[in-house]
Amino acid sequence: MPHHPRLALSALAFGVLIGVGGLFHAGHAGARGDNALSFVQTYVWKRSEPSFGGFSGLELSDDGRDFITQSDRATIWRGHLNRDAEGRITGVETAGPVVLHDSSGKVLKGATGDSEGLAMAPDGSVYISFEGIARVAHYPRDDGPAERLPRPEAFRQMQTNSSLEALAIAPDGTLYTMPERSGATAAPFPVWRYRNGKWDQPFSIPRAGSWLPVGADFGPDGRFYLLERDFWGLLGFRTRIQVFDIRGDRISGGEVLLETLPGTYDNLEGIALWRDATGAIRLTMISDDNQNFFQTTEFVEYRLGK
Repeated sequence: MPHHPRLALSALAFGVLIGVGGLFHAGHAGARGDNALSFVQTYVWKRSEPSFGGFSGLELSDDGRDFITQSDRATIWRGHLNRDAEGRITGVETAGPVVLHDSSGKVLKGATGDSEGLAMAPDGSVYISFEGIARVAHYPRDDGPAERLPRPEAFRQMQTNSSLEALAIAPDGTLYTMPERSGATAAPFPVWRYRNGKWDQPFSIPRAGSWLPVGADFGPDGRFYLLERDFWGLLGFRTRIQVFDIRGDRISGGEVLLETLPGTYDNLEGIALWRDATGAIRLTMISDDNQNFFQTTEFVEYRLGK
């Protein structure tokens, strides 16, 4: 999500917490056995362009090297992750941002340009969800006009700056999206599904405390992975990942794979899954620095399995 007054943290306090975040890798709570996660790396990505930062979505190629990300200020970036022999990120190459347009070809600005969720179709085109004016659009070309998807009445009733934050595409091409806020602390998060030209809302995901959904992806195993965030003020951000099985109109109970302490990472909002050269599933995340000088744009990676 874009800059909010509550994110005007103390630069010194936040910087100290981020700096010691590496101490907490061993303290993560999560699943065991085949669903256990092991930390791979954190890689800080820096660029000098004024438009750099604010990344809230992520998609990766099957080998984890080519990537797409978009900022919450209506720009999309495609690039390449250089990796060493063990698959660790060693550098990032990108041609820079492409500005997103609406369906009439006009540049998106303000509330119309709050792009939050990202999903890549099999042909390489992208779907993007927006939370200023809640909607999902298809972009056959990054620099071309958007193709509007239907906008249910329920989208119009969602909270401003807290609507369609997470977006994922299933192996069969079905889109799933959900709002960042459910409307009440006891209300579950509705999951919306788009297929055959229509939206429906087959199920919800229970709300747990102050955790909010910010990113989602389907893994190579066909399971639905949900990235969540919890903000603790001067202590920084917490990160949680749950995994679900979706079968028709039903979703399983979520299994928590990762839950971090405050300040371990920056504001992780985008997630993508892929298989590395060993056949293991990796989870790669990217942070939204809100374009604040005291926050960081970083890639964070974990490996799934024993």
